Amino acid sequence: MERSVNRRRALLALASTFVYALLPTAMPAQPTAPLSLGDAIREADRHAFANRIASANTEGDQARSRIPLKGILPSARLESGVLRTTDPLGAFGTTLSQRLVTPAAFNPVSLNDPLAVTNVHGGVVVELPLLNGDAWAGWKAARAAADATTAAGEWTSLATRTEVVRAYYGAILAAEKDDMLDQAQRAAEAALRQVQAMVNQGLVTKADVLQASVRASDVASQRLTARSDALSAAQQVGLLLGRTTGAPVTLPALLPSDIAVRALAVRDTLSATPTDSTPLATRADVRAASAGVRAARADRLRAGTTLLPRVNSFARYDWNDPRALYAGRKSWTVGVMASWSLFGGGSELADLASATAREAGATAGREAVLAKGQLEADVAQRNVTVALQRLDLAQSAAEQSREAHRLVEKRYAGGLATIAELLGAESQATGAALAHAAARFALIDAIATHRRAIGADPAELALLDTAR
Repeated sequence: MERSVNRRRALLALASTFVYALLPTAMPAQPTAPLSLGDAIREADRHAFANRIASANTEGDQARSRIPLKGILPSARLESGVLRTTDPLGAFGTTLSQRLVTPAAFNPVSLNDPLAVTNVHGGVVVELPLLNGDAWAGWKAARAAADATTAAGEWTSLATRTEVVRAYYGAILAAEKDDMLDQAQRAAEAALRQVQAMVNQGLVTKADVLQASVRASDVASQRLTARSDALSAAQQVGLLLGRTTGAPVTLPALLPSDIAVRALAVRDTLSATPTDSTPLATRADVRAASAGVRAARADRLRAGTTLLPRVNSFARYDWNDPRALYAGRKSWTVGVMASWSLFGGGSELADLASATAREAGATAGREAVLAKGQLEADVAQRNVTVALQRLDLAQSAAEQSREAHRLVEKRYAGGLATIAELLGAESQATGAALAHAAARFALIDAIATHRRAIGADPAELALLDTAR
């Protein structure tokens, strides 16, 4: 019995070894490669919520712009129906349409009290509009309105790209701030441990320990906020790209260098054509407003042409048979019909007045968009200049604060500086480093904003992907 149990255990162990040998070896998780700005913009172009909504609106308006063609292009339709009647006129007319009239059909008795007659009717109808001025004007207005929606969609895409640039580098700045505060926290905790050791030796007072402890707590508090902000910023990038998982996006660790950002600003903005001669009419929102004016003008023309006559023609074949569809002898009919609405209770004049007012409003709207665009371009270019100057100042302040911290640290090690001076110098160095990174981001943001303001593509900032 015992030998049998041992044999089963041995077989189970052997089977387990065989099964585990067949299982794939677990591979260590590979780190996700950071998302480049170029890839982020391409993903946003395809999946960003605002872009998808704008694309759907564009497709809808493009489709609706073809509806007025009904009054311009020929149309054809098939007709069929079954009728059974004892109406004297209907019964005789049906018999006549079926070409079944005989002398007996003229019997007054059968004419006055006919038997029920069945007719299966089939028809082919072709209609050709000849003169419908309101349809042509309506088609022109619809096409211009579709062009306005298309241009508005392009402006939405450009705005989304600008937001992607801002959120992308804003998230990197948040992560960089988190890293800086992490280093500052480590330094503050090390200083606190050093001061605590020194107070036991009688080299410093308890007040020094309290100051170091306050500084360490302050940095730790800032680090907690920075870590939360960095995570939120990375999630915001994912949301802006159209992702629905809520997972943070993996981004580069550092912003582009000062040299790279400054070079792009000088080449892309300060060396560009002054904004007073920039063709702002090429901006997508201005083109949308211009298309809106064309649509309103065409709609006013449509309203005016409703007062003119309309001329339409038609041709048709008809089949009438008592039993089968499209059976029997066919008959044809052609015709031309003109109609002219002379007075419709004043509705035509009201429509014309309304369309005229809409044209005036669209014209004023285009002027407003142009003026706003010119102002945005002027302000954006000045902001780039200011951001460049602030970056220079922040870089100089960061270098000076680092050197000041080094000197105070050296003096403190020699007993020539107090702990308050050391903590103050360290705090200033950290603040200057954070301000330097923020100034670099502000310049990137100013470049992207300026490009959008003049109707250029902010995606050109993807050149910074290779400049770290």
